[in-house]
Amino acid sequence: MFFVRLRLPIKSIMGFAAALAVAGCAGSGNTPTTTAPVAAEIPPAIKSQEITGRWGLAAFHNPQDLKRTEAAARNGCRQPYNIGMGPNGGVIMHMPDKAQPEELRLKGGPGNKTYIGPAGEPAGGMQDREITSFDGRTMTVRFLDPEVAGRYGTQVFVRCAPRA
Repeated sequence: MFFVRLRLPIKSIMGFAAALAVAGCAGSGNTPTTTAPVAAEIPPAIKSQEITGRWGLAAFHNPQDLKRTEAAARNGCRQPYNIGMGPNGGVIMHMPDKAQPEELRLKGGPGNKTYIGPAGEPAGGMQDREITSFDGRTMTVRFLDPEVAGRYGTQVFVRCAPRA
């Protein structure tokens, strides 16, 4: 056998070996993935179209005040709160402490729960509010952030009669 003895610096040999190793890994097709599987999104029990419209709005802090608050919300139809459809299928509502309404999304959660909150965040996040009851005419909503809930209470929406 015939061997050729090359006199190459050790740095060149190591660099060449490293380049071959990287090239081999790149072309192997066995590169590990680092992305976690995406969980299936739960559809909301209530659709955006079901809550759009004109609503009387009132709030309470003490659950014993629910009936009185529903009556106050009915009276609120003199100056109704409008929930509109958003351009991306959500609803146009106010976030706490924001002057301008924005598009929020209805999100489904475990146990057939429905939340209203910013898109791109998981259901039940601190910026969300939970629809605790809804019968088509009356909707009760509570904020999940305890600090916000302490300021705004539990909201009661009563659907206003159609304009004559």
